[in-house]
Amino acid sequence: MSKWTAAHIPDQTGRTFVVTGANSGLGLETARRLAEHGAHVIMTARDPEKGRAAAASLPGSVEVRTLDLADLESVSRFAAGVDHADVLVNNAGVMMTPKRTTAQGFELQLGTNHLGHFALTALLYPVLRAGSAPRIVTVSSTLHRRGRIDFDDLQAARSYSPFAAYSQSKFANVLFGLELDRRLRAAGSPAISVLAHPGYTATNLQTSGPTGLLNLSGRIGNLLMAQHVTKGSLDQLCAATAPAVQGGEFYGPDGRGENRGHPKLVKPVASATDPGTARRLWEVSEKLTGLSFAP
Repeated sequence: MSKWTAAHIPDQTGRTFVVTGANSGLGLETARRLAEHGAHVIMTARDPEKGRAAAASLPGSVEVRTLDLADLESVSRFAAGVDHADVLVNNAGVMMTPKRTTAQGFELQLGTNHLGHFALTALLYPVLRAGSAPRIVTVSSTLHRRGRIDFDDLQAARSYSPFAAYSQSKFANVLFGLELDRRLRAAGSPAISVLAHPGYTATNLQTSGPTGLLNLSGRIGNLLMAQHVTKGSLDQLCAATAPAVQGGEFYGPDGRGENRGHPKLVKPVASATDPGTARRLWEVSEKLTGLSFAP
């Protein structure tokens, strides 16, 4: 792929995108670029006031709706109000927080980054399936390579590490995106599942979640090493809009270590491609969310 930029986004007039966590960072930049190219963007935010303030700076057709991925009741209410969508960008997340739980008692990072998006995708799938060239884009991280699913202590009840919990949640994103692709193909669905990661991009994730030394290192990294969100958002924009994208593909930056640069096809860590682990996580996710998800 040549140096893909936002200028390569095709005209999106008539298409509706749902972008989670769209009031700041990668989500806001993604919404901005999509709106610039004619899309109608449903921006989700936990705080609707912050969402509306962010939306006021955007061109085109955008709307803000409340969604808290750490509360499955909020996910259900949001999904019930969406009657049309062509693309879902599972972008929102939390990063390396102190030990906390969601409204349903799940470990916060797994509950938000994976279970919340699993539930949202399941509930929106009938709407997406009826859309035009539907896509589901799930945003992971290079740190998925450091992750694994601890099925024996999934909620970190016995031992908690902010770093390990975040890596597990991003590993879960990749397992989910690839398993969803397998199930969509098997069902003959018109929808495709695609993965993306932004490399090392400066957002408030590095500073709003971590505390202590993790917070300090995040602030320094954002200043000295991270790329701007205008570049970091390109990977998920490419996954969401580029005509040549295929289900099961993974897009990340083309620079050293996939930390910076323009979108290219990248490979997940080998352990994240294991169908057995993915099926087990899918079944556990159905049980925890109370949703049966059969594309």
